[in-house]
Amino acid sequence: MIDRCARVLVFDSGVGGLSVADCIHRARPDVELVYLADNAGFPYGGQPEEVVVERCCHLIEQSQAELLCDVIVVACNTASTVVLPALRARTDIPVVGVVPAIKPAAACSKNRRIGVLATPATIQRPYLEDLIQTFAADCEIVRVGNPDLVCWAEGLVAGIEPPREGIERALAPLRETGVDTVVLGCTHYPLLLPWLRASLPDVITWMDSGEAIARRVDCLLEQGGFKAGSRCHPVGNDVVVRLSFSGPMPANIHCFMRELGLSVAHTGQ
Repeated sequence: MIDRCARVLVFDSGVGGLSVADCIHRARPDVELVYLADNAGFPYGGQPEEVVVERCCHLIEQSQAELLCDVIVVACNTASTVVLPALRARTDIPVVGVVPAIKPAAACSKNRRIGVLATPATIQRPYLEDLIQTFAADCEIVRVGNPDLVCWAEGLVAGIEPPREGIERALAPLRETGVDTVVLGCTHYPLLLPWLRASLPDVITWMDSGEAIARRVDCLLEQGGFKAGSRCHPVGNDVVVRLSFSGPMPANIHCFMRELGLSVAHTGQ
């Protein structure tokens, strides 16, 4: 067993990856987190794939050079669809991506009607159709690619609540179809859950990838010699040892993170 704290890099285009960081922290409170957001490039959906790949790989490599982590988590659905092969070719550190939770959604849906709530870019990716055909071919899948939800989630940091009417309009196709399960295909969306649930009270199950990612990170850390339940604690009891944004630091981000139980030791740019 390695006699130091494990360290995990969580990367996203904005604050959505904090939902994943929260899951990792709850699963492994002994782990130090480094959070890196490319908010200068937000959002990724409308950008050429080669631009997204180069931005992500460059920023992650730069962060790794300054503060080496034991596992890298690309906590962005859009980036995960295009970045993972290139990133894995450029590093020996284990890399974990995000996959929409189609398989577990199909396993728990009772009426076989499933909603997939994601960004337009993710909705259009062939890999989503492959997941549906592989794990949910017998289900009616209602895809909703809305460009506003991710921006509303980003606004939460500044204390701006999402517009109720906007949420109602965005979720109307899911309400009209009577889905009983909704897959949150963007890591920003768990931050909006109170408003999503209020809009669709009849939905039984909301599925996101955070807990699955946390389990995968735990497995990789165990394989690397970082056993769960160790006596190691992050320095100063701060969960996030480095918080970095490629653009301006969002106002109120530290308070927002504390509400998630993610205290910050150091802020960087």
